Amino acid sequence: MRTSVIRSFTFDAAHQLPWHPGKCRQLHGHTYRLEVAYEGPLGDHGIVWDFAALDELVRREVIDRFDHRYLNDLMPNPTAELLAADIWKRLEADGPPALRLSYLKLWETPDSAVELRP
Repeated sequence: MRTSVIRSFTFDAAHQLPWHPGKCRQLHGHTYRLEVAYEGPLGDHGIVWDFAALDELVRREVIDRFDHRYLNDLMPNPTAELLAADIWKRLEADGPPALRLSYLKLWETPDSAVELRP
């Protein structure tokens, strides 16, 4: 049986996509919703990973970096897909070695998301 711990976060950021033929060409903002899952064995206390530790990692590596920022200052083409890939790399690099980042979903709007899996 595979077990995952999943946590959801939100952050606000602005960006623009100058190459885009539609409204996204203009400066605009989103309230992003991020879902993150780590998979691993149940430990001696019956948990995969403490939710508070997962929260601390995501806040340090993602929220503190992207919240209330102009994403074009941080990456040249801040699409939801590329932002999700950047977040994946950060969380995969700094997550606990015994666990596997198994799922990441970044909602750019209430009905539009990007999903990553290994």
